[in-house]
Amino acid sequence: MEQSATAPRAGNSGPKKTKPRRRVNLLPFWLIMPATLVLLAIQVYPALYTVVLSVQERQRAGWEFVGLRNFQILLDSTALGESVGHTVIFLVGYAGLTLTMAFVIALLLNRKSRLSGVYITLLFIPWILADLIAGVVFRLLVLPDYGLLSGVLQNPAFFPPTGLSVLTADAPRPWIGSFPFPPSPAMVYLILAASWRALPFTTLLLLAALQTVSNEVIESSRIDGASGWQTIRHITIPLILPTMVVTLFNLTLGGINGVGMVFSLTGGGPGSSTTVLSYLLYSIGWVSLDFGRAAALALILAVVNLTLIAGTLRITRVQQRSA
Repeated sequence: MEQSATAPRAGNSGPKKTKPRRRVNLLPFWLIMPATLVLLAIQVYPALYTVVLSVQERQRAGWEFVGLRNFQILLDSTALGESVGHTVIFLVGYAGLTLTMAFVIALLLNRKSRLSGVYITLLFIPWILADLIAGVVFRLLVLPDYGLLSGVLQNPAFFPPTGLSVLTADAPRPWIGSFPFPPSPAMVYLILAASWRALPFTTLLLLAALQTVSNEVIESSRIDGASGWQTIRHITIPLILPTMVVTLFNLTLGGINGVGMVFSLTGGGPGSSTTVLSYLLYSIGWVSLDFGRAAALALILAVVNLTLIAGTLRITRVQQRSA
């Protein structure tokens, strides 16, 4: 009897079972879609448009492609060189003063007194204020006619021969070529105001780092005869040095990009003695309405920022490997 054509062959267990297809769960993508669209609208698109504007110039007939002319005009201008010098002076004073004061205050708060919580709360009051508001407050303190400190500043006994007007006093004659050192009184006052504004957050970072230092190491150094300063110099600072370096990078980034304090406190003056790079960018873009050159300067600042961010990430990775 012949085998039926429809009968299954020997060794064949039947039709093969097809594997079920994986269903892609699109719910997470839909959930992050609104945030992605907002990020594209306020970050990616402006960045790309800045690149386009940096190689164009506004004419009566419309935008004209000029290549790298905006960058060349910027690099050849004296305003850029002066603002770089003012930025360097501001960053050195601002970051150095803030880091030093924050370290001292963090050491005091690390002693864990009963009122440490109250002190930390009071310390964070400057951090609540916006840069513009803090700048206005500091400006009101030194106004010549009715400022709270004007009576002391304009007293010839304290500041001979005719007193000191912080917001209008000319800068001293530079010691080295055209480099703006010593800085003008307005620049010194701007550094003090910006340091006061950034002090709380910097202190919190250093305080958190100090609390990771083992008390056994500190006690061992004291038993060996180390003084308080020697303990801080040879034990405390080396142990929290990565945090201090990262904090220094953060202060530098904030100092380069911050414009609110300069805008509301000094307005870049007197003259151009407090015109830092961020305020020069504002002046070119929104005062002179030269958006092509402003975009070119924004790209230069972006390169500086990316360099600082890369340095911060590198130090953070080294810190994680050594931990």
